[in-house]
Amino acid sequence: MEDRQIVIPDDMKLLFEQTGYAPAVKVGQTLYCAGQVGRTPDLSVVEDPELQFLAAWRNVRLVLETGGCSFGDVVDLTTYHIDLQRTLPLFRKVKDNVFPRNTCTWTCIGVHELAKPGLLVEIKCVAVHR
Repeated sequence: MEDRQIVIPDDMKLLFEQTGYAPAVKVGQTLYCAGQVGRTPDLSVVEDPELQFLAAWRNVRLVLETGGCSFGDVVDLTTYHIDLQRTLPLFRKVKDNVFPRNTCTWTCIGVHELAKPGLLVEIKCVAVHR
């Protein structure tokens, strides 16, 4: 069995301490990233939708980089959306500006609620370090 490494970016230590879940786990060359949301290091939800989406992508990038990966290493992407039909166009615009297009699978799911009130999206991914 390969070694399992818990990945915790410095900006997410408070989150790890309060919730007890790992932002990512690395097994071999594969990094399994927990869902990331648009919040600040002090766990405040970013209210503006576009800024919240940008913050969620920043948090994904931070977890990936701490685990030795980048957006280009992502092989599977899953996003969970509140009010999917209303928020997807803006989310897609932000995504297309920060994340490489046509490089991985993407499953987009509408959900009733996320972990904290005010959150609009959660981004989960799997990356394989090349």
